[in-house]
Amino acid sequence: MATNKKEVHIVMLPWSAFGHMLPFLELAIALANHGVRVSYISTPRNISRLPKIPPNLSSLIQYVTLPMPMLPNDSNLPEGAEATIDVEFDEVPFLKRAYDLLYEPVKTFISTNLPTWIISDFAAYWIPQIAEECRVQLMYFSIFNAATMCFLSQVAIGAAISQPTVGVPDYVANQSKSVMYSDKATGITDAERVSRILKGCHAIGIRSCREFEHDEIDLLQSLNNKLVVPVGMLPPAKVVHKGNQWLDRQRNGSVIYVAFGSESKLTKHQVDEIAYGLELAQLPFIWALRKPTWAIDDSQVLPPDLKNRISDKGIVCIGWAPQLEILAHPSVGGSLFHCGWASIIETMQHGHTPILLPLIHDQFINARVMVQKGFGIEVERREDGSFTRNDIAHALRRSMVGDEAEKFKARAKEAAGFFSNQKGVAERYVSDFVEFLKEHGKT
Repeated sequence: MATNKKEVHIVMLPWSAFGHMLPFLELAIALANHGVRVSYISTPRNISRLPKIPPNLSSLIQYVTLPMPMLPNDSNLPEGAEATIDVEFDEVPFLKRAYDLLYEPVKTFISTNLPTWIISDFAAYWIPQIAEECRVQLMYFSIFNAATMCFLSQVAIGAAISQPTVGVPDYVANQSKSVMYSDKATGITDAERVSRILKGCHAIGIRSCREFEHDEIDLLQSLNNKLVVPVGMLPPAKVVHKGNQWLDRQRNGSVIYVAFGSESKLTKHQVDEIAYGLELAQLPFIWALRKPTWAIDDSQVLPPDLKNRISDKGIVCIGWAPQLEILAHPSVGGSLFHCGWASIIETMQHGHTPILLPLIHDQFINARVMVQKGFGIEVERREDGSFTRNDIAHALRRSMVGDEAEKFKARAKEAAGFFSNQKGVAERYVSDFVEFLKEHGKT
């Protein structure tokens, strides 16, 4: 493909959730490293909490701050809330209502700057209208993998979801039907948001690669009759572990890292079962556990009879932990986590075995994909989606001890080649993506 030397200017519009904003920022940094100029739109508090732009890219990436619109006092949106991490689950529709009021300031910015492309998330269902009026090319960028997008595409076009492409459990399919119903705050469903973006975009960018999802990418393209352009896994830059006295004393590949992200809110019963499951497994672990909202202080997070018994086997960090540094430590060999796509990438780029405990949204489909492709073990559950300490312990032992565990470790090491940037795989995808933007963008 011939290289077009014209400048490419991208306007990015992620949804106000850090699980969305961070992958968009990772894409912005990858594009800027190839000379692409990026205007990244979000709200003041969100931008203040995002990582600083690398100094060498400050001339190419601009944070565009648009105030989060105010809602009436009866909206149930907490004061100062700008991201999903700031609200409870039943308050998210009101956050979307405020987000939708960004239509006019976003339109003003785009009509004034006339970028080469708009790269948007699912939430801004109104962005196709802006793109058309301003005569700017629009790409929908999915932070989800292709298998999840195939499922969402079927939901968006009203197809049956009881037998989605990757075969999620019944209780997940039943929960997913809720996206078909309008909420009172916005009058539009998430399925309709996705549908309008997919219909109105010129192409679909996706955080995946053909080495992992060749058939799923082709199916997604067929379902939507739109060109799907993978950008690669966008793995975070590997960090060098700084050493840790406890981790340094453990055998290489023996430790399980446990974490469930910022969006998954564990109940007390779930925390208890995970904790007792770690005790039963009798394997070394380090658990990064955010203090749940139901706990008044740190002392109430874990069962009081358990804390001392597990102290000789593992560490529980209440609050923030340096996840990338921990994953980079040679003593870590497996990860028990919620199965968010970004966390899968971080785990797999280090060649660790994933032990999968999906809790919300796309995590269930991600878990099924990883199991079907032979890369991980999912914690067994009851028909209602519940799990026990025995289910946790069984999955941990299967993934870390014995002949079956060795097979999973070998598969994880193999996959690290395309989940990371080994052999320049990630770099090649970004380079091809930039060429696509140059060739197909309007001047």
